[in-house]
Amino acid sequence: MTATTAPAAGWTATPTVVVTECDHDAFLQEEDVARAAGATFRVEQAHDRTALEGACADADGILVQYATIDAALMDALPRLRVIGRYGVGVDSVDVQAATERGIAVCNVPDYGTEAVSDHAIGMALAVVRGIPLLDRGVRAGRVDLPRVRPLHQIAGRTFGVVGLGRIGRATARKAAGLGYQVVGYDVLATPGADYRGVSAVTLEELCATADVVSVHVPLHDGTRGMIGPDQLALMRPTTVVVNTARGGVVDTEALVAALDRGAIGGAAIDTHDVEPLPTDHPLTRFDNVVLTPHLAWYTEESYRELKRRTAQNVVDVLAGRPPREVVNPEAWGRGRTAHLALAAQPIGA
Repeated sequence: MTATTAPAAGWTATPTVVVTECDHDAFLQEEDVARAAGATFRVEQAHDRTALEGACADADGILVQYATIDAALMDALPRLRVIGRYGVGVDSVDVQAATERGIAVCNVPDYGTEAVSDHAIGMALAVVRGIPLLDRGVRAGRVDLPRVRPLHQIAGRTFGVVGLGRIGRATARKAAGLGYQVVGYDVLATPGADYRGVSAVTLEELCATADVVSVHVPLHDGTRGMIGPDQLALMRPTTVVVNTARGGVVDTEALVAALDRGAIGGAAIDTHDVEPLPTDHPLTRFDNVVLTPHLAWYTEESYRELKRRTAQNVVDVLAGRPPREVVNPEAWGRGRTAHLALAAQPIGA
């Protein structure tokens, strides 16, 4: 790409890409992507508003893990043109505010499809078979069969998938491969019909009939607490709830109450309302609950892909190219003239 016009107001010939905060152990892939395109790159560990404003004051693009990026912060970063989120969900970013300001918001919606679906199946089986409790018993010299009964074979049991996007469909495919009868609920699916290869039912029917309820929806106002007291009340005393989506999708208080009264058979939770999960959290009291620290997404392959693609989306926007993934394409379109004007020294040529 060649350009001879002066940079637009608020832009520099060499864009700056900043990682706001991230707990990854290295950033070589992101740096390689940014520097190969001619952008400067640095990593900050700024979590609160004041720190973010100072750390990102010169940022044309930011890479975000958990930080909240709201309208006020965007207004404090006048050069900001693109936000790249490490992951699928963008609930920590005010997308509407970004769109109004012509700031593109990018994510990586399919990087962890195989990893998360593997983890969901693994967690479900761990609870269904009582594996963690049996393991602890063996280490203590006990045979704990009475504590994990009843145990059932998979054949003839029903696996319910809530949300039939990429990860939900992959989980459904793997559950069917194990011998489960699979049903699914999706806001776009017509109950009674086949939807993307899965027999669609209402959420109420799924909760009432499934032996495993595995949640795979993004977190937003329409899904917050969607597995709550009413849905849990429909489940049987042997039903296992699995959440590898977002902590807020399952009402934790209602889940704890259901576990306390023996209304469900157990739970497997990777994503939590508060992260890291406090060691004295009520969920840690239950032998029939398996907990992992929001790592369902992780494999060596998905980790590398996530880092590279998050950075590439940001660089593409700054270069005036359509990114592979953008949540608000209208913002990218409106901002493209400014992106193209970047170039006394164009990036990504």
